[in-house]
Amino acid sequence: MKIKDKVLLITGGTGSFGTAVLNRFLKTDHFKEIRIFSRDEKKQDDMRNLYRDNKIKYYIGDVRDFTSVEPATRGVDYVFHAAALKQVPSCEFFPMQAVKTNVEGTQNVIRAAAYNKVQKVICLSTDKAAYPINAMGISKAMMEKVAVAESRNLSETTVCLTRYGNVMASRGSVIPLFLNQIKKGEEITITDPNMSRFFMSLDDAVDLVLFAFENGNPGDLFVNKAPAGTIGDLAKALMELSNKEVPIKIIGTRHGEKLYETLCTREEMLNAEDMGDFYRVAADNRDLNYAKYFSEGEKDISKIEDYHSHNADQEGIEGLKKLISTLPLIRKEILGEDVQEYLI
Repeated sequence: MKIKDKVLLITGGTGSFGTAVLNRFLKTDHFKEIRIFSRDEKKQDDMRNLYRDNKIKYYIGDVRDFTSVEPATRGVDYVFHAAALKQVPSCEFFPMQAVKTNVEGTQNVIRAAAYNKVQKVICLSTDKAAYPINAMGISKAMMEKVAVAESRNLSETTVCLTRYGNVMASRGSVIPLFLNQIKKGEEITITDPNMSRFFMSLDDAVDLVLFAFENGNPGDLFVNKAPAGTIGDLAKALMELSNKEVPIKIIGTRHGEKLYETLCTREEMLNAEDMGDFYRVAADNRDLNYAKYFSEGEKDISKIEDYHSHNADQEGIEGLKKLISTLPLIRKEILGEDVQEYLI
C-alpha cells in the first residue's frame, strides 16, 4: 500500500475483521493511528489488554447514533465499515433492528465521513445481499444501495463496497461449532449437507478490502473469486483432520437460509470487469431520465450466469481439509501449533 502515517477507523472493530486488520497493520507504518469503534466495552477491554498498543484508540458508540459516529471520524483518512447485524436467524425475528444498524447505520457512517472529509470509505457486504431472501440479506442489499446512492453525491470522499462469503472460523460461524461438537463426541448438527457456501479466511477478507481500498472508484462493488464447498463435506473434513468420527444429525434449514449463496448476480455479471482474482462491478450511474430505459437496451442477459457457490469450483473433502488447515483455530486446536489466534 502506497500510504504512510494515515489514520484508519474501523467500525465494528472488535469483531473478527477488525482484529485481522489490526494484525495486518499494527506493526507497519501505513497507519499512525487505528481507531476501533464499537458499542461493546467488554470486547474493547479484551482487545486493549491483548494488544497494549498506544497506536490503537478506542471509541464507544453505535453506528445508529450519528452523534457518536461523527466525532470518531474527525481527522480520519480512511474508514473500513464492518459494523453490522449479521446473524440470519436473529435478523429474521428482529428485522427492524437489522435495518437500523445495517442500513441507517451505514448512511450515518458515510455522512459523518463526508462531513469530516475522509478520503475513502469501504463498506463491507455479504453474499446474502445478492438475490436476498432473508432480513439480513435484504438489509445488506439496501446497505449497498445506500452506499452507491451516497457515492454519487460526494466530491471529496470516495465510497465503495466489497461483498464476500462466509469467513471461516469467524464469530458465530459453523467451524467452531462443528469442532466443539467433535471434541465433545457429540452429534454434528447440520441443517442440510447439500448446502454449499463460499469459504474465505480472514486474511482473504482483508485482501479484498485492501484491493478495493487501492482500486475503488465511487460506487464500485468488488467481489473475490472464492473457493466453495458443501456443508456436509466441511463436516467430514473436520472429522478427518480431528481423527475422530461422530454421527451427523440433519436438523433442517434455519430461518432464511438458502441452498447456495450468490456472490455476483446475473445482472451484475453482465457488466462485471474481470480483474484476475476479483470482479469489479461499477455503479449504474444513469440518471432519472427514464426515456433512456426505453430506448437503450442491455446485453443479452439470458447468456449470463450468476456466480454462486453451486456453480463455482467445488473443493471437495480433500480441498476443504487443505483450506481449513491454514486457519489459526485449526492449527491450534487440531494440529497443536503454538499460534496467536485472532480475538474472535
